[in-house]
Amino acid sequence: MIILTVTRIDRLARSIRDLQNIVHILREKQVSLKATEQPIDTSTAAGKAFLDMLGVFAEFETNLRRERQMEGIAKAKLKGIYRGRKPSIDAEEVKSLNASGVGATEIARELNIGRASVYRILAA
Repeated sequence: MIILTVTRIDRLARSIRDLQNIVHILREKQVSLKATEQPIDTSTAAGKAFLDMLGVFAEFETNLRRERQMEGIAKAKLKGIYRGRKPSIDAEEVKSLNASGVGATEIARELNIGRASVYRILAA
């Protein structure tokens, strides 16, 4: 039997759905999964159950981390500390090219950006 070895389950998948899909694909290919830092061996019933439990907790941790990050960003925005990434597209250049009669496709090609970005800037 072939064994896929990972250090931790959360390094393999970010959600319980992804994890279950990966395990399902591995099972179809007759591959078992083992984690070196966690007592998981999908060739046993207990290992399969433990895998699902760890997957649920890993997804829960990821969601908590995301919530805390969003709270921190919201607080920083209120304080005026967080402004996000600096724009990589010169909106004024897009608008001036458009005002001079250049179409969105040509603007996108000339500035090496996507057409959707051009439309987004022009709509704002």
